[in-house]
Amino acid sequence: MTKRLLLGQTLSFSANPLRQPWEDCVRFDSAGGVLIEGSRVVAVDGAAKLQSAHPDAMVVDYGDALITAGFVDAHMHYPQTGMIASWGKQLIDWLNTYTFPEEARFGDRAYADTIARRTCDLAIAHGTTTLTSFCTIHPESVSAFFSAAAERKMAVVAGKTCMDRNAPENLRDSAQSAYDDSKRLLSEWHGKGRAHYAITPRFSPTSTPDQLAALGALWSEHPDCLMQTHLSEQHPEIAWVQDLFPDARDYLDTYEAFGLLGPNGLYGHAIHLEPREVDRLSEVGAAVVHCPTSNLFIGSGLFDANGLAKRGLRIGLATDTGGGSSFSMLRTMATAYEIGQLRGTALHPSQLMWLATEGSAEALHMSGQIGHLGTGAMADITVLDLASTDAIAQRTARADDIWDALFPTIMMGDDRAIKDVWIAGERASAA
Repeated sequence: MTKRLLLGQTLSFSANPLRQPWEDCVRFDSAGGVLIEGSRVVAVDGAAKLQSAHPDAMVVDYGDALITAGFVDAHMHYPQTGMIASWGKQLIDWLNTYTFPEEARFGDRAYADTIARRTCDLAIAHGTTTLTSFCTIHPESVSAFFSAAAERKMAVVAGKTCMDRNAPENLRDSAQSAYDDSKRLLSEWHGKGRAHYAITPRFSPTSTPDQLAALGALWSEHPDCLMQTHLSEQHPEIAWVQDLFPDARDYLDTYEAFGLLGPNGLYGHAIHLEPREVDRLSEVGAAVVHCPTSNLFIGSGLFDANGLAKRGLRIGLATDTGGGSSFSMLRTMATAYEIGQLRGTALHPSQLMWLATEGSAEALHMSGQIGHLGTGAMADITVLDLASTDAIAQRTARADDIWDALFPTIMMGDDRAIKDVWIAGERASAA
């Protein structure tokens, strides 16, 4: 089996820098190496030590570029790729004006294939090696996404989006068809290669109690699967939920009452949470997903990353394409930093990188497998050029340490900063 030795600066983590001092959590080597054998990382150590121990390894020398785990996008909508950055509107109007007309096209498998491949390629070009996506109500959209990811050997999480009310008629299923379609797709795709199925009610307003109950029953039958949905994104949405579920204690209760709250739950946005909701999410070990570019673009609010981390919640980071206005996890990290500033907490570069890699992997229950630069992990790797533009290069030239050198790329970087990408031990782009 061919050995490949990647040389450069290396960055990895031993613990969560949002829960303890970041200085105790990071592992940085200015002259490091990553040894790949087959599809996995077999060693991360000093370059000289690895070269001496493995003289037969094929060497790829990245100089002073930064080798890190591939980025993990913990919440996005691949069917919205084509209408990303659509002007104006807040959530409900935005769904009706842009999202639903576009999603109606995904019953056409050829169209779904085209967008799925485009989404995967755009993600890889921006250094993202794992996507977690909502599909549409069409089973074809699910198969298209999993197929495109398999062609590229990407680890992905996805599921059929279920809606049986408050959506256009051509985008509604039923409680029974949601259950039947999801069960069949789960059986077909979950655990096949690097595919992971997520039971996917869009959000409470577009599912009747009968549908939520049906999906809760399916999750109880397959508790190893993830369940993804949206929670407390905007104030008008929360008021709508209160009108639709007058007996619910809060938004989260509309899921909890139907068996849709658990440790394998992924709750996107989670901005305007009530104290009880935070308590319950923490008690059950659920994960919340921060979607910063979307939260600003659609005017949703400011996610409390620091406060929720202190409560022990697992937190992922996500582009939320196409509510999010960028395919780049670098841009997503930059906006997370800006939101942190507005909340009075400046996230350190190590914390931002954790969220985009290890944090998202932890949210997906894939710690140690993806988003991780360490022995035994899948060799999903992103190599960052820390001087990819003139503006970034002139700032990096003044850097006193790796964080001072990395931060300008987080704040100003784009796909030009992605020097190389490896997926499952194979090169996905040319250096």
